[in-house]
Amino acid sequence: MSYLKYTQYVYILFAVYFIYDGVTKLNENNEGYPLSFVIAGMAIFMFFFRRRFVKRFDDRNKKQ
Repeated sequence: MSYLKYTQYVYILFAVYFIYDGVTKLNENNEGYPLSFVIAGMAIFMFFFRRRFVKRFDDRNKKQ
């Protein structure tokens, strides 16, 4: 399960992309920019959630 340590960074990449997408849509006066920021916020939340989950999983394996 070592791949879980690295998949959490995919969420940060998604967040960066959707923040960039939201800013470009905001500058072009498109109406879809709030959705991009919401998805970026969810990706950041998932990054921290996954990081906490991986840490808890590692701590449980160390006790065994």
